[in-house]
Amino acid sequence: MTRITDEQMLEAMTKTRDYTVVLLEAGPQYGTEEAKAIIWEHGRRNFELRADGLLSIVCPIRDDSPLCGLGIFPGTADEVRRIMDDDPGVRAGVFTYRIHPTRSFPGDSLPV
Repeated sequence: MTRITDEQMLEAMTKTRDYTVVLLEAGPQYGTEEAKAIIWEHGRRNFELRADGLLSIVCPIRDDSPLCGLGIFPGTADEVRRIMDDDPGVRAGVFTYRIHPTRSFPGDSLPV
C-alpha cells in the first residue's frame, strides 16, 4: 500500500471543495403500477443533469433496502434541493430524498 505522509494529506485537503450528496429513498408511490414509467423519466433526467454538469456521480442502489440511489452534485444544498424538488419521481411521490453537504476532491472518479 502506498504510504501517505501527514504533509501530503494536509496539502491534498487544501484542494477539496464543497459538494452535496443526495440519498434517494422509496416514497409512498414506489412500487405502484405508474412508478415504472416515472422512474424511467427520472433516469432520463439524471442523464440530462449529468450532460449539463449538474450531477457528477449517480449510483442506483440495487438491494432490498429503502435506499434507491445516491447522487453527488457540485451545487450547494439549496441548489440541489431545487433540482430534486423538480424531479419527476419526487413530484410523483415515488421517491423522497435527503441532502447532506460534504467535501471531496475535484477530479476523483469511479474506476473504469
